[in-house]
Amino acid sequence: MSGNWSILRLSTQAPPTTTEATPPPNTSQLPPLTDWEVPTFTRAAQFRVGATFILFLFAACSNLALLVSVWCGRGRRLASHLRPLMLSLASADLMMTFLVMPLDAVWNVTVQWYGGDALCKVLCFLKVFAMHAATFILVVISLDRQHAILHPLDALSAHRRNRRMLLLAWSLSLLLASPQLFIFRAVQVEGANFTQCATHGSFSRRWQETVFNMFNFTTLYILPLLVMSCCYSRILLHIHLQHLRNKAGESYLRRSGTDIIPKARMKTLKMTVVIVLSFVVCWTPYYLLGIWYWFHPDMLRVTPEYVHHALFVFGNLNTCCDPVIYGFYTPSFRADLAACCRHTRTDTSTRSPERLSARPHSEGSDPNTNQQPAVD
Repeated sequence: MSGNWSILRLSTQAPPTTTEATPPPNTSQLPPLTDWEVPTFTRAAQFRVGATFILFLFAACSNLALLVSVWCGRGRRLASHLRPLMLSLASADLMMTFLVMPLDAVWNVTVQWYGGDALCKVLCFLKVFAMHAATFILVVISLDRQHAILHPLDALSAHRRNRRMLLLAWSLSLLLASPQLFIFRAVQVEGANFTQCATHGSFSRRWQETVFNMFNFTTLYILPLLVMSCCYSRILLHIHLQHLRNKAGESYLRRSGTDIIPKARMKTLKMTVVIVLSFVVCWTPYYLLGIWYWFHPDMLRVTPEYVHHALFVFGNLNTCCDPVIYGFYTPSFRADLAACCRHTRTDTSTRSPERLSARPHSEGSDPNTNQQPAVD
């Protein structure tokens, strides 16, 4: 999701202009409009807020569980080069969860912008930074999986290589999000008592804005998709060739190897296919709608409002899919979830007043002092 793809939403709220106005340093003053109506919190926007709230709860719980599992749970047993990838993935998805989703929900409720110019710039910057980071971490994981399958004997340098790639991913995210600090500003409609956080006045020509939007679209969707598709295609090709060699008797593996390698390859195959499909399925419709708008702004009058909102919510579903795809393919994460559920049920039952009062004295309580044993 591009940072300036927010303009699609802003365009439905900030009115179009027929004359160019020179913006002052902090606030752009738009000329008065006679046929413009102040936007309202519509039924479609209410659906968007409700759906975003549900996704927020699920994404927050699942990504926090994944982060805790990898940081201090059984996930610590993962290979040293995999732990930073999982931690970065969970951190990037949590940034998406706690920055993008609440900002979008509150913004839809208030309709206009009440945060001032500085907060407009900072929040738009953080929003695009989180989206770039979440996408680039997927690319780093794809590159790591490709190297692990194609060069299994080079595992000793994987930790150092992944740390460098992660540093590059976070640095590029900061760099590519920095233009939002300069192009977004608080735009006030003169005579209408309406303020919006938009990019009006930052581009002197329409084509300049389109080029910038396409650049963000390329860095956030096209290039990551190409890199991930290339990595996973090479993985599948390698697995296929290995399968043909083994079938033809060109290589002989130990019996233990024949029991483990096919299962590991099948798990990698399933996971990589789901990774690519989830990214493509969740974000492609929203990006296609954005491209349509950038080249034909009148599409806002053609497509129903609920379509824009539904596609944005569907795109955010990718943040919820990541911990499911990566976490539930990791046995340690499933074990941590099962242990947490058992601990919760046990803790609830032992703290129940009925069970405490019905517990016999022989279980450890002192009949003279009526003190119960400590509950873990």
